[in-house]
Amino acid sequence: MEEVLQVRDLRKSFGKTEVLRGISFSLFRGESLAVIGPSGGGKSTLLRCTTNLEPVSGGTIRVAGRDLVRDGVYAPKAEQRAIGLRVGLVFQQFNLFPHFSVLRNVTEAQRVVLGRSRAQATAHAMDLLDKMGLSGKADSYPFELSGGQQQRVSIARALALDPEILFFDEPTSALDPELTGEILKVIRALAEEKMTMVVVTHEMAFARDVSDRVLFLDGGAVAEEGPSRQVISNPRNERTRAFLSRFQS
Repeated sequence: MEEVLQVRDLRKSFGKTEVLRGISFSLFRGESLAVIGPSGGGKSTLLRCTTNLEPVSGGTIRVAGRDLVRDGVYAPKAEQRAIGLRVGLVFQQFNLFPHFSVLRNVTEAQRVVLGRSRAQATAHAMDLLDKMGLSGKADSYPFELSGGQQQRVSIARALALDPEILFFDEPTSALDPELTGEILKVIRALAEEKMTMVVVTHEMAFARDVSDRVLFLDGGAVAEEGPSRQVISNPRNERTRAFLSRFQS
């Protein structure tokens, strides 16, 4: 299997507070990895570091065979930008441009970052909006959409740049419970298409049934890692068992 993401001894501190303490894991092409754990355990910080939104304090991040940072030393800015095009991130709070239409939210980065023509960007965007069940909302603005629809637009926007890895940072946490299912359905479909993904989630049934592997973070360290059904249904680590006991399977 082709290794698309390699993280080794990743460390991150905010002042004297160590948030990530030597995290190591790999992600392979076509694989879906669920990252679970208690609040404050380092999950979102891990995503922000691996997507280069937050500088690391030490360690190595290798994306699609290229070093973003090795032993705490970052690649040149041009290389960082090139590597950044390999990853996409779907935020908790959608982060759509409120003054752009849905269509422009999905086409803007294609034109500015990738240099696609208006026709190319529009065609790709409409294909993605159709895939998200939003082809009739192209001319709408974010304030006219439900939270679930806004999150589907943000997924389309991330996919529009053709990333090799798609990261989700608790993509249902800002949604009402009745809207959560529609987003999980979209992510499930992407997993079935073998989109390479890292999903930070509190949805344990989703982590068990959709992801290939689970990474359990606790106190900024990997407490347990393994096949999803094994970790969720039969965890080996006592801390994992205590955490999962709060959730209905």
